[in-house]
Amino acid sequence: MKAAVYEKFASPLVIQNVPDPIPPDDGVVIRVKATGVCRSDWHGWMGHYPEIRVPHVPGHEIAGVIEATGKNVVCWQVSDRVTLPFVCGCGHCPQCVSGNHQVCDDQLQPGFNYWGSFAEYVAVHYADVNLVRLPDEIDFVTAASLGCRFVTSFRAIVEQGKVSAGQWVAVHGCGGVGLSAIMIANAVGANVVGIDISEEKLEMARSIGAVATVNGTTTDNVVETVRELTAGGAHVSVDALGNPITCFNSITNLRKRGKHIQVGAMLAEQKHPAVPMDEIIANELEILGSHGIQAHKYPALLTLIQAGKLLPEKLIGKTIKLEDASDELVNMSSFRGMGITVIDKF
Repeated sequence: MKAAVYEKFASPLVIQNVPDPIPPDDGVVIRVKATGVCRSDWHGWMGHYPEIRVPHVPGHEIAGVIEATGKNVVCWQVSDRVTLPFVCGCGHCPQCVSGNHQVCDDQLQPGFNYWGSFAEYVAVHYADVNLVRLPDEIDFVTAASLGCRFVTSFRAIVEQGKVSAGQWVAVHGCGGVGLSAIMIANAVGANVVGIDISEEKLEMARSIGAVATVNGTTTDNVVETVRELTAGGAHVSVDALGNPITCFNSITNLRKRGKHIQVGAMLAEQKHPAVPMDEIIANELEILGSHGIQAHKYPALLTLIQAGKLLPEKLIGKTIKLEDASDELVNMSSFRGMGITVIDKF
């Protein structure tokens, strides 16, 4: 099969012909129809994830058709249209038994623990636990765009934040994760403030439901501005970027008993950021993470998409060829891209 491979961290991806994957006994092989290009792929490419060994094929935001099944797979067959969470839970550990497959003790992640979906085919483990059947109304590019960004934001807003109508939500960073969070929070009736340093991204944020925006490059004090806009601070605030500054601001702009949700990955030298612990204690703030979503939670999300209440296709910035994946990763550190990029030509 054709795959985009990097031989060294932070080096260009090269298109190679490599052996086709074989389905695990409990898994399947998917013919990749579309796969998102995510900042988590960039972190892996930079060498920030210790589980990655080179040579490596990235990619974890997958939509496609089952090409082959393992002998122990019960629920799936060849030609089924599927997607999946980026965390594949084992189905047996205490976390999975409690329904929290997104923090499985023995999780596997395509594109991290093993070769991923920047390729014509990808293997997936624990298929009966993790695959999600795609409705015919949702095309492969849209399904891949849900990937880890949209679904993680969905869990952050709906499950972790428990956002309700009339609340104020601040979203720091208006890339793919942040725009997803804005769209979802708006859909459940919240008032959303988007924060970024790009006026183009802030304009996009307003177009999908942000009632106010803050440009960090032209605002003297982001935290005070958010507090003023929200009449005392956000009920829920999301760091969608993953940076010590956005993390600190997201916590500090909360009202008393507010919730901060960390979605943006913080790795390498940034993985232990400073936090305003005095405010966390005095104001009884909650600090939460959001790490993907479970397969059994997809139906609620897919139903909202089918009903037209969520429009993730609006967040797709562009589609590209597999051969363009290297340039996309190399340029990701500049944060110039708008929305979500999806590979759909192999």
